[in-house]
Formats: sequence, structure tokens, C-alpha cells
Amino acid sequence: MTFYRLSIRLLFAALVSAFWSLVSLAVLAHEVTPTIGDLDVTDGALTLVLRLNAEAYMAGIDLDGIDDTDETVQSGDYDSLRAMPSKALKDRLDSFVPVWAQGIVIEVNGAQVPLKLVATKVDPLGDVDLPRTSHVTLAGLVASSASELTLGWPRGAGALVLRQIGVEDPFTGIIEGGATSPVIALAGGDQLGGWATFVSYIPIGFDHILPKGLDHILFVLGLFFLSTRLGPLLWQISAFTLAHTVTLALGALGWVSVPASIVEPLIAASITYVAVENLFTNKLSRWRPIVIFCFGLLHGLGFASVLEEYGLPEAQFFPALVGFNVGVEFGQLTVIAIAFALAGVWFRNKPWYRARIAVPASVLIALVGAYWFVERVFF
Repeated sequence: MTFYRLSIRLLFAALVSAFWSLVSLAVLAHEVTPTIGDLDVTDGALTLVLRLNAEAYMAGIDLDGIDDTDETVQSGDYDSLRAMPSKALKDRLDSFVPVWAQGIVIEVNGAQVPLKLVATKVDPLGDVDLPRTSHVTLAGLVASSASELTLGWPRGAGALVLRQIGVEDPFTGIIEGGATSPVIALAGGDQLGGWATFVSYIPIGFDHILPKGLDHILFVLGLFFLSTRLGPLLWQISAFTLAHTVTLALGALGWVSVPASIVEPLIAASITYVAVENLFTNKLSRWRPIVIFCFGLLHGLGFASVLEEYGLPEAQFFPALVGFNVGVEFGQLTVIAIAFALAGVWFRNKPWYRARIAVPASVLIALVGAYWFVERVFF
């Protein structure tokens, strides 16, 4: 058996394995979301309002560095909590929060502030395949002369998007599990500048592609497998980038809003369409960039929903938006680079490349996209 034949067989086996892995992850894509915290200190009263996925915390899942709760041993407990009626979950949450909140360390002028539970609220039970949002309000007392604070976020709690409210030029930042915020002036003035905001949002956009954006990864791979020649690939990527940039901006500005129940199935359909078209042609048609542009508009709405989770600082809206988009582009280019390194460099000029690599890969991509479409529409 020649080296190339062995390589082809190994690559095909890897593609099949990837297919079944993607199917098993399909229901739970985009599962892990950050906790949003609004911090207010007014007249000696400190209030921290958290918007979070309470079921993940209550199940004891370590959210640091994971993309999917199904990857954890507590996934069964999590699924049971997610299916619990809102009233029952709220009762459990009322008992859970006072102990869990002890891991949130807020120090004002160097002295720790004890936090007490003020209220909890659990959103109505909806689609159990999607995370449900809960709201927790914590409060503490600070001296009237206090001038600054730091917030330590518990290890294993995943990312916290902390937003200071009630002041001018408020602090907004992302605190990872086990980390502590920089010193925050209670009077305001710690808002990140344009460049710092731009840089801080690049990894958020990149992370949404690699490793979390399975649907966007498959769409980009669908573009890649039409042809590994640079010209067709650049035409497709350019059309896709231009389109998703437009709707990302419009969605982030709040000018366009389409329910996820519509956007997500259509994104899955776009993956299937691009992959199926690869089976019937190996050339870039005149109208394919136009079709990809239309699909890019859908993907941009999906990106906008991620920014909605994180929030955009009002005074640095455009640097954050551009930073996120740059991160998305870096992620897409990384996907292309990896695909090119694994398949394009070695095999793209072989006469059997299309029959043995591009077509099988496109079939697998189409099957995953079709699975997602059915799951998102009917389940």
C-alpha cells in the first residue's frame, strides 16, 4: 500500500469519526454562555445583579475552558435541572445561591464585603435543548468614603462579563473563572479606551469560531472543498465576509432582529446547500458568490446574537464591534489554513483529490447540516 493510499484511508476515517462527533454535539452547540453581571454602588449600597445559567452551576459543572456541558460527567444532572419547572428550580436556587456566592470576593478599599441574597428569578421553562436564564441579585454595604473595589470571580464559574452601571465612563470587562478584576473606581472613569476595547473583543470573536462555532466552521469548510485554488476561495470568503459584516453591525445596533428559531435552521440549511452543491460542480459559478452573500447575511445575525450575550460598551461600541469581527475573520482564516495544511498542501493536485477527499467531506458536511436543520426545526 503506497503512502498516499494509506494517507487517504486515514483521512477518510478521520472524516467519518468527525461526522459522528459533530452529530453527537449538534443538540448542544453554543451551550456554554457567559454570566452577565451589573455592578452598582450607590449611597453605601452595593448591588450585583447576575444573569446566568443557574442549572450549570447547580449541577457542579466546571465551566472554565469547556464549550459544551455534554462533555462533563454532570451532564445528566444538568439536563434534569434544565427540565425542572421554573418554580421548583427557583426554590432550589434560593438555597444554592447563599453558599455559592461566598466564592465571589468583592473587596472595597481592601476590605471584603459580605454578600447577601436579595432576590432570584427564573425564566419560564421553554425549549429544554437551550439554556434557560436565571437572575440573581446580591447586595452588600460599603462605607460612604469608599473609592475603589475589586471583584474575584469563582474558579470553575466560566467567564463573567462585568458591567459597572450608574456612573460616567463605567468599567466593562471580562473576568475568567478564578481571576480578579482590575481595581475599579466607584466614581467611574475606568472605561477601556478604543484600542484596548478593540483588542479585548478580538478573542471573543475568534472563540466563537474556534472552538465554539461548529456550524460556522462547517460552512467555511464547505467553501473550501469546492476548490482549493486561491481565486474561487477568495471570491467566496469575500462575499461571505462582506455579508456577515453587514448584518453583524445591523444586529448589534438593534436595527435588525430575527428570532433564533428562524436564523439557526436557515444557517443549518446554508451548510447543507453549499456542501450539496460541491457534489455537482468543482467550479465557481457566477451566482454562487451571490448565494453565499445571502447565506452570509444569516450567519451575521448569528454572530450578532453572541454579541448580545456579551454586550457592547456604549462609548466604545464600534471598536468592540470591529474587534469582534476581526476575531471572527481570524477564526475563519485559521479554519481555512488548517484545512489547507491537512488536505490542500498534500493532495490538491492529485487527480483523485475531488473523488476521494472533497466529495466525501462534502457529503459528511451536508449530512450534519441536514441533521441540524431537522433538529432545530422539529425538536
